[in-house]
Amino acid sequence: MSEIYLDHAATTPLRPEVLEAMLPYFNQEFGNPSSVYGAGRRAHQALDQARDTVADLLGAKSEEIIFTSGGSEAANLAIKGVAWAYQTKGKHIITSAIEHHAVLDAVLWLKQQGFEVTILPVDEEGFVDPQSVQEALRGDTILVSIMHANNEVGTIQPIEDIGAIVRAHGAFFHTDAVQTAGILDLDVAELNVDLLSLSAHKFYGPKGVGALYVRKGVRLDPLIHGGAQEKRRRAGTENVAGIVGLAKAFELAQAERGEVTRHLIQLRDQLLQGLQAIPHTKVNGSLERRLPNNVNVCFQFIEGESLLLNLDLKGIAGSSGSACTSGSLDPSHVLLAMGLSHEIAHGSLRLTLGRENTQDQVTYVLEEIPIIVERLRAMSPLYNA
Repeated sequence: MSEIYLDHAATTPLRPEVLEAMLPYFNQEFGNPSSVYGAGRRAHQALDQARDTVADLLGAKSEEIIFTSGGSEAANLAIKGVAWAYQTKGKHIITSAIEHHAVLDAVLWLKQQGFEVTILPVDEEGFVDPQSVQEALRGDTILVSIMHANNEVGTIQPIEDIGAIVRAHGAFFHTDAVQTAGILDLDVAELNVDLLSLSAHKFYGPKGVGALYVRKGVRLDPLIHGGAQEKRRRAGTENVAGIVGLAKAFELAQAERGEVTRHLIQLRDQLLQGLQAIPHTKVNGSLERRLPNNVNVCFQFIEGESLLLNLDLKGIAGSSGSACTSGSLDPSHVLLAMGLSHEIAHGSLRLTLGRENTQDQVTYVLEEIPIIVERLRAMSPLYNA
């Protein structure tokens, strides 16, 4: 039985076209892009082309793109880099309670270094109210970081409205777009963002490579010292093959976005409709402003870990939340922030679709999940009570 992979929010398979674009830079064009001779110049040219591609897709300038080791580094560079560079102007940072830990932990680390942090609440659908951002802004606020869409429940934030508020105030605005790159339109001017982070392996590119958009004029103190690469903003020899793969994957994803989105929405809605038919089931996140590939539900009276193990036995790969916290026994901080109890949050299931999933696969999943849920509930003393 072949595995039905429904965890694309965690990672995606590398597209063959992307691998093909990367291969020459592993052994043929292996030069260091900082070297002045031919092999180095050719590697540097590949970097320039990739940077141009990513910039064009974001509506940015090439010099505004920094390549990193992934989304977590990009977010950390944005948050810590701005905080350090502008700490004489102010030490107040605003974020939300449902951010990815790459953002939350970076902000909380800065708090230990003497910065002040405001963590905004969300409503029951996971939305950050732009008015709450407006009310939280202070004279010493230097940075606001709100994710474009949530990686667990799929709620798409009103980033354009929040960005306009932050810009009018004079602070900088970062958005974590790791879950939306290749799925939603990412025009940095329309989004009103100063910094935007993304990661290649979320849109069928390689793992270990990401990018950060930094609007011209925004200063960053680097996280990594030791070289002049990336205009002295990120030291270290660039991962040329990975960067070429990121650009190729992003280009393909954006070119096919309309067709793929229609396919994903059809499968997503089929899944949501089928799962809602199971008694004592709650859909998490917004139904109207939701990522086209995201399904997140809670089944009352069962444990999410048991559900995932049973799904795995049936050849179905899903998750209970963020892949970065899969080793934790605690319920999702996102679901708790949305007002769910610990007991219900423990029964969460996230299924995230990809371009290769089919209607037959979704039909099979909807046949198996009710059987598994019923079997697990039969063993639950809470359900029998």
